Amino acid sequence: MSIVLTPYWSPDEGTQKLKMEARAKAPAVPGLAPPVFSMRAQMDRTLLQLRSRTSPIEKYTFLAQVKQADVETFYKLCLAYMPEITPIIYTPTVGDACLQYSKNYRHSEGLFISLKDKGRIGNVLRNWPLANEARISVVTDGSRILGLGDLGVNGMPIAVGKLSLYVAGAGIRPSSTLPITLDLGTNNSSNLSDPLYLGLRQRRPSDAEYNAFMDEFITEMKRVYPKVLVQFEDFSTDHAFSYLERFRNSLPLFNDDIQGTGAVVLAGLLSAARLVPIPRNEHRILLFGAGSASVGVAKQLMSFFTIAGMSEEAARSQIWLVDSKGLVYVGREEVADYKMYFARRHYTGLPMKDLSEIVKYVKPTVLLGLSTIAGAFTSEVICQMSQNTPRPIIFPLSNPVHLSECTFTEALTHSNGTAIFASGSPFGSEVIGGVRREPGQGNNMYIFPGLGLGAILCRAKSVTDSMVQASALGLAGSLSWDERALELVYPRIGRIREISAHIAVKVIRAAQKAGVDNSTDLKRMSDTLLLEFVKGKMWNP
Repeated sequence: MSIVLTPYWSPDEGTQKLKMEARAKAPAVPGLAPPVFSMRAQMDRTLLQLRSRTSPIEKYTFLAQVKQADVETFYKLCLAYMPEITPIIYTPTVGDACLQYSKNYRHSEGLFISLKDKGRIGNVLRNWPLANEARISVVTDGSRILGLGDLGVNGMPIAVGKLSLYVAGAGIRPSSTLPITLDLGTNNSSNLSDPLYLGLRQRRPSDAEYNAFMDEFITEMKRVYPKVLVQFEDFSTDHAFSYLERFRNSLPLFNDDIQGTGAVVLAGLLSAARLVPIPRNEHRILLFGAGSASVGVAKQLMSFFTIAGMSEEAARSQIWLVDSKGLVYVGREEVADYKMYFARRHYTGLPMKDLSEIVKYVKPTVLLGLSTIAGAFTSEVICQMSQNTPRPIIFPLSNPVHLSECTFTEALTHSNGTAIFASGSPFGSEVIGGVRREPGQGNNMYIFPGLGLGAILCRAKSVTDSMVQASALGLAGSLSWDERALELVYPRIGRIREISAHIAVKVIRAAQKAGVDNSTDLKRMSDTLLLEFVKGKMWNP
């Protein structure tokens, strides 16, 4: 595929403009390519060049150049070497790419809309060269990038990286993707003092001004891009929840940090629970870290209990939160409103902050980390978990890898090899007791490509909670027999296209049941035919 600039007349602006159009790549005419050039050899050549780079950020930069020069080769590499390429184009390397974005910037890959554009956001949105083809947009304001904090416009690689995974993982056409970074300033003093920083040199505005900007943005997105699914990404905790609730019924929209993370953890927990010899209603879940992602995970994990027949109140009683001030309970000082649903109602003891003390008190069977506090799951904590259950489920989910609450080695060593493990960033396999163990990676990449593909294909009016839950159940049900035999909690990432197609079918059926689908023809298809339809809609380089 190549991108061609085509002139057109804009009656709204009374000027001739250029737009980019995606066209199939024509074969090189004689003399403009080496006599024995082949695509297969070019793939091998590109892979050798990639592997010759020594640092992850050098590999990231190289792949960005490949993507700009030859998008088909880039995605062929992604599909052929998914386990190797994914950690380079997204977590953990994308964190470094964000930190160095203003220093390494070469060209724009997305759309920037700043606070200065208020009042004309619609005009800026119309400037995207492939506006007519856009179907999926990842939108960030850069205020809480991974575990790195407020990076401002340096968060653009997050939107670009996520959309690359939509293409690689679900076959969304590259020309249908629209990365957007909203520049509402930054409270990061390092950015403000950096002479190379690419964003507005001002602090973030008041909530009233923020909300007015976001209201205009969503209104114009709906007007300019009526066919686009919007994914919110890496908004600060308070805005993540408020904007999800404020806009989720205005257009098809979901927040990956809240809903995507919750779905992928739910899927992993459903798979892990099969390996633990205790009834579902006896599991106790402790979440260490209580930001937007953690509370979103907690809400999604209610389904772990309710789908087994437990009431909502009983499900809530099995989930505990720990934030920076300790165990979250009613009556404790400084408990944010969004945490109150899971605040313990009958705890009357003294404030409890030490994690090992909390683990002894709660006796959890499941310990989830979303704190970005490296090493928080100490040997004492892991040993205590092993006393609570014969197979402790330990998921240190913080990104990037240097912020993980514990390593795979530590989880296995201090649990005497009994831990069921999944992390947010990748770890290598380990041999314990003569048996090689593979860690799970609770990567949202398992969820959002299939969720997005399903929502787009059924032309969903909104993204319902039932559609998100369906994506989790679809992921949990996609493990092969070989993967189950190895006690994996997530399938191998190399199968991502197959997994995404399976999830998309589940999401479409959930949308139909909720009455938010607009592609009524899909209702008449059997599940088998629908799966083939979904696979047939996937773009291949």
